[in-house]
Amino acid sequence: MRILFITQSRIGDAVLTTGLLNHLAEIYPRARFTVACGVVPAPLFEPMPFVERVIPMIKRRRAGHWRDLWRTVAGTWWSMVVDLRGSALAWTVPTLRRRVLRSSWDAKHRLVHMSSVIGRDTPFPPRLWNTPEQEAEAARRVPSGPPVLALGPTANWSPKQWPAERFARLAACLTAANGRFPGARVAVLAAASERAAAQPVLDSLPAGQAIDLVGTVDLPTTHACLKRCALYIGNDSGLMHIAAASGVPTLGLFGPSSEVFYGPWGPRCASVRGPRGFEDICWAPDFDHRKSDCLMLDLTVDMVLDAVQGLISA
Repeated sequence: MRILFITQSRIGDAVLTTGLLNHLAEIYPRARFTVACGVVPAPLFEPMPFVERVIPMIKRRRAGHWRDLWRTVAGTWWSMVVDLRGSALAWTVPTLRRRVLRSSWDAKHRLVHMSSVIGRDTPFPPRLWNTPEQEAEAARRVPSGPPVLALGPTANWSPKQWPAERFARLAACLTAANGRFPGARVAVLAAASERAAAQPVLDSLPAGQAIDLVGTVDLPTTHACLKRCALYIGNDSGLMHIAAASGVPTLGLFGPSSEVFYGPWGPRCASVRGPRGFEDICWAPDFDHRKSDCLMLDLTVDMVLDAVQGLISA
């Protein structure tokens, strides 16, 4: 049995689809899956034991990447095609069953929306896998010792990026002698291209306390590193969803994006924002998506500390 699973191009969106993928693998334990996705999240699917092939979709002009994918998969007779992109491709390849996700902006989490493609309204929590080599590399990067607080101070859009100096103050409060994680080490995670945004947080940490994971490990190894941490706090980003999938207690910081749709999901996950809701920010008369100003200044360090306490105590 062969199943073609067409998923997203962005990291966070792709991670959210892994819950459904794992659920399908449980329903069809003898199936072999081919995953088509964006180039960046592709490595996250490779360690999955039921995934036979990962096809990275290299974006091309005039939807050329869809033609490339069609040429790659059209020669196979599929038992099922699951298309979470809502594309026309699922209707043009030979298959016994098609499951194509329709667009929806109903006020429900994207996990619930995605499960509707198989007629369910159950959110399937994201799940990622690691190879033994990735686990070993994570153990080298995050060795055993005092607890590790993981921070994700960047995002793909500057208005939803909490100020670096507040992350620094937060780390100082949490790791102080009277803090929730006294003496903890602090891992700072971001992409290599985000080094400038993450560096102020690293620079604020005392010598010997920082674990620099900015652009130094691939995404699957990042997931393995997060499994070794005590807590993750970060902006709404793909990294936040990787943290939630790792099982580490995860606190997502929100402003001009919606936790209703994209909050971290799992038994030890929570979201926090300032007094303004998503609609208050993004539907305001003076809102301009082209501006780069931070739209999370009403989220204070004390609010995040309170949210950490609530998450850890739950």
